[in-house]
This record gives sequence, structure tokens and C-alpha cells, in this order.
Amino acid sequence: MSLGTPAHTTTVGAEAFFGAGLACCRVFRLLRVITVRDFPYRSLRLHACHRSAGKRLAFEDREYTVQDLAAPGAFDGVDIALFSAGGSVSRKYGPAAVARGAVVVDNSSAFRMDPEVPLVIPEVSPEAMGNVRLGQGAIVANPNCSTIICLMAATPLHRHAKVLRMVVSTYQAESGAGAAAMEELKLQTQEVLEGKAPTRNIFKQQYAFNIFSHNAPVLENGYNEEEMKMVKETRKFWNDKDVKVTATCIRVPVMRAHAESVNLQFEKPLDEVSDKDDVAVGRIRLDLSLDDNRGLDIFVCGDQIRKGAALNAVQIAEMLLK
Repeated sequence: MSLGTPAHTTTVGAEAFFGAGLACCRVFRLLRVITVRDFPYRSLRLHACHRSAGKRLAFEDREYTVQDLAAPGAFDGVDIALFSAGGSVSRKYGPAAVARGAVVVDNSSAFRMDPEVPLVIPEVSPEAMGNVRLGQGAIVANPNCSTIICLMAATPLHRHAKVLRMVVSTYQAESGAGAAAMEELKLQTQEVLEGKAPTRNIFKQQYAFNIFSHNAPVLENGYNEEEMKMVKETRKFWNDKDVKVTATCIRVPVMRAHAESVNLQFEKPLDEVSDKDDVAVGRIRLDLSLDDNRGLDIFVCGDQIRKGAALNAVQIAEMLLK
């Protein structure tokens, strides 16, 4: 049963907290998903850093005053805290919210690899939430957007035939880098078409009519952080430190929705394939480089702001109310 049904709305209430800068498009997406899914909250607070405190924001026919995240008592009476403000903010204020009894659903990478913190995609790992209860203070990690989109399709296949090796190439949209980057892509497109030098404030590379490696920092092993998130988070999701995962993450000049090419090698032959997930799955074909039907190529696409962040976080919150 959907938590937006009248039965739940009238009997269950949750006080929700949103920690993030108001310029972050993901926060507005969180609010939109709350409305679309008719999430049954009793009261709502909006928090941000001191620079945004005092601002007014209209939501669902009411106007809210943004409160200072660092103010004393900021987490008093909070049941569910949805964080979308970056790792440093989550690491600083997440434990404070937990100490006041809140369940923190965190969109950053701060706690994803903590063995004590569940990493959750509700459709594929609901069992990870088994020990999380309202009123008992806990942190739940929202995975990286690319990992969510990939594993929505790959996990059912892994459970069916066990993935031994996964090769992922991502084609990541501009919205993953924020609202300012989206505006710069619009500006660059116009400038390039007019024969002007493109403005480059967000990325060093030209974005319009170009593709380049994801802008995450490159590590000592030659992979960037975005690629290693895919590797580490997949192993944690599948509870398999030996599964072989490699990724190449690329920025492409589109506004919304990440796409991913995924190659899977299985322990046993496949006898069927299902693509009935919220993430779109296509180009399903056997890997001709492997024998005995033990390989598969698929192409997946999903909205990294919605399912890759906001929707997944709200779905986690909904699980707490069941």
C-alpha cells in the first residue's frame, strides 16, 4: 500500500527536516517528490546555513521560514531528517540529529561505506533497513546516483545468476553538477553557436558539444572518485568483496538523466531477462565475447536527480512509516 493513501495519512505523521542550501536543485526536487507521493508528514522544517536562514519559501500553500542549521535545538522533535547538503555538512550535523532521536537519510557520500550504516535502494535492498526504527536515531545512506541507476537493473540479474564481473560506462548529465552548471551549459551552447569563446566557470573543459571524463578528483589508482563509488558501493550492496567491477564515468552535454552501458558476466547461464524496473532498460543482448550464455550487455537510463537522489530518499523515509 502506498504511504500516500488516506489510511496512512490520517494515522501516521512524520516531522521532516531538510538540510541543504536552498540553491541546490536537489532540495527542490525533494520537496516536489514529497508532494507527488503525498508523503504523510505532520510538520515540516527547512534548515540551511546561516546565510540562508530567515529566507521564506512557499511549499504546498504554506510559507516556511528557513531556520539556521546550527541553531540550538535544531533537531528537537525531528523524526526524519533528509540531508542533501554535501559530505562535510552531513558529517558535522548528522550525528547531532541522530543524538536527538532522528533517522537521518543522507544523500552525500559521507557514510555510504561505513559498515554500520545501511546503504539502501528500497526496490533492491529493503532488508538493509531491518534494524532502523523511528525514534531510535540512525543514519541511512542514499547511494550515488549512478550506482542506483545501474543496480536497479543489475541486482535482479545478480540474484538470478550471480554476477562475477561488471563493466560500466556512464554518460552523466549536467544536472548532476548542479543548477549553476546547467546554466553554464545553456550559456556555452549559445556562445559556441555564435562563434564566441565559451564561458568556463564551473568546469575547465568546454561542456557544450563536448564530452570529457567526470570532474571528480582522480585517485592514485587512475580512477576518479565517481568511478570508485560505483565499485565500492556495488560490493557493499551485494555483500561480495570479490565481485569484479570496473567503471568509466563521462560527462555529456545534456541537461537531465544519466545513461549507462553495463556489461555483466554471470556465474551460470541465463534463461530469462526482466526489465520491469523504474529505471529504463534496453539494448538487451548476449555478450558475444563470452560462451554459454554467461554474459549480457544492457543499456540503462534514469533521472539521477529523481530516482538517483530525491525519490530514493523519500522512498527510504516511507519505509520507516510502514
